Amino acid sequence: MNKKINQEPTAVTVIGLGNMGVALAEAFLKGGHPTTVWNRSANKADGLVAKGAALASTVADAVAASPVVIICLSTYEVMHEQLSPLTDELSGRVLVNLTSGTPDQARNTAIWAAEREVEYLDGAIMAVPQLIGLPETLIFYGGSKTLFEAHAPLLRVLGGNAAYLGDDHGAPLLYDLALLTMLYGSVYGYLHAHAFLSTANISPTAFLPFATNWVNHVIAPSITNPDSARALEERNYATDVSNLNTNKLGLEHIIRASKELDIPAEWLKPLHAIAAQQVAEGYGNDAFERVFEALRKS
Repeated sequence: MNKKINQEPTAVTVIGLGNMGVALAEAFLKGGHPTTVWNRSANKADGLVAKGAALASTVADAVAASPVVIICLSTYEVMHEQLSPLTDELSGRVLVNLTSGTPDQARNTAIWAAEREVEYLDGAIMAVPQLIGLPETLIFYGGSKTLFEAHAPLLRVLGGNAAYLGDDHGAPLLYDLALLTMLYGSVYGYLHAHAFLSTANISPTAFLPFATNWVNHVIAPSITNPDSARALEERNYATDVSNLNTNKLGLEHIIRASKELDIPAEWLKPLHAIAAQQVAEGYGNDAFERVFEALRKS
């Protein structure tokens, strides 16, 4: 006779109750997981305690309360400041670090964790707090595959799109920073464009249909095309569309017009310098993507 096994929800601790930490703890509570929380400013836990969370009086008590500890603090330095004294309390625990930082910080923390017999996953949340707990929410994870798979159901409570990237603890933050680089670059370009338009009293609303068309039919296809990704992998910069000569001139026009209109364009000058250098080296007929050669690690 088949018997249904009732498994108790995993108890979890959340350390750090900024906006994101609160959202993480709320998701666990909604998922039925016994949730302990800790924050240096204890009053930030009031809303969570009202919903059923247990407030630990010290970070040591918080770590000791659960087999799985989720940490989401402002920096890795703050994380180490809080956790480094807790060698005994951390031993044997699973630590999932969702703190923002750099790949090297993640890798060094993995070494630190191993020295203390802590099972460790590093992660990167690609969402705002309001999206935590939704099926489509993307969170990257890196570390032991066995450890990730063992705790995947718990981690998917935070975001259904829990993407395991391999055993490199630094990979989640590499992906995170790569996507943020695309975000900040595009947003700054968008704002620079509107700085141009504002000199002629052209409103963002009036320009929006044309910006939408440009993004949908020119920008997005150029960076989401599998052939473009493959060309970067193969370092194949042949083109019959728009070459470095043309794009170098385009950058020069933007920089000159910005100067004429008193709009800062310093962010574009390094890119123009790379394009100019490569044209001087005889690559003017190659695609603009050749500038990647000056950026990539040899």
